[in-house]
Amino acid sequence: MTSSAGDLPGKVALVTGAARGQGRAHATTLARHGADVIAVDIATQIDTVPYSLGTDEDLAETAKAVEELDRRVLTVRADVRSQAQLDDTVRRGLAEFGRIDILVANAGIFGLTPFWEITDAEWDNMIATNRSGVWRSAKAVAPHMMERGSGSIIMTSSINGLEPGANYAHYVSAKHGVIGLMRTVALELAPRGIRCNAVCPGSVDTGMTNWAGVYNMMAGHSNGTRDDLLSGGKYFHALKGIGMLPPHVVADAAAWLASDAAAAVTGASAKRRCDGNAD
Repeated sequence: MTSSAGDLPGKVALVTGAARGQGRAHATTLARHGADVIAVDIATQIDTVPYSLGTDEDLAETAKAVEELDRRVLTVRADVRSQAQLDDTVRRGLAEFGRIDILVANAGIFGLTPFWEITDAEWDNMIATNRSGVWRSAKAVAPHMMERGSGSIIMTSSINGLEPGANYAHYVSAKHGVIGLMRTVALELAPRGIRCNAVCPGSVDTGMTNWAGVYNMMAGHSNGTRDDLLSGGKYFHALKGIGMLPPHVVADAAAWLASDAAAAVTGASAKRRCDGNAD
């Protein structure tokens, strides 16, 4: 998968969860390829999430990074659990840029709880953000893309959209759902000239993975550290010397899916786990 810098000139990309980590990588990578960016983030804490989420300051840093690449950026504080907020985001984006060519539905959260201990609130927030939020984001941009007869939608699933993982059944369920959603959206929008694909990251080094629960999971015991995260990450990948992936690796895959190089690709789930496979 390769695409060239500057191969998205004049395009506009809407990225959710853009304040930091993977979302910021998507925003800056697409900007580096020539796209202007609508950077969207909730920029506040969700009470069931056991680590700190992005902030207004983080979102401003993303905007600065895009502007330093000589691209325009609109920042919007919006919650993907709200269709009204996403619809308003699209209206604002169209008013600012006149078009939306690319959606990267990236916003997501994580948690670690055995399935029999997951609370209703934990389950509901996970599904509402990681699965329904992706659907709502696509729903918000679809009318404009259908009117123009073109567009590329990239949904963030996970390696856990393709296989299980212990102690995060709510996350696995949401990410499996994204794959089914992506395939259906791809089928329904194909006659209208709009593509839809998914990226399925493995272990990525972001704020979502840098907290005590994940450290302990990687270490296999309590009092885990970031060194345990980095060491354990190597066992998630087959390539020599590869461990936790930097966010730009996944962003590069999304940028390719957004580009004309992938003009005939739809309904695909690109696995980024360094094992040489793609589904």
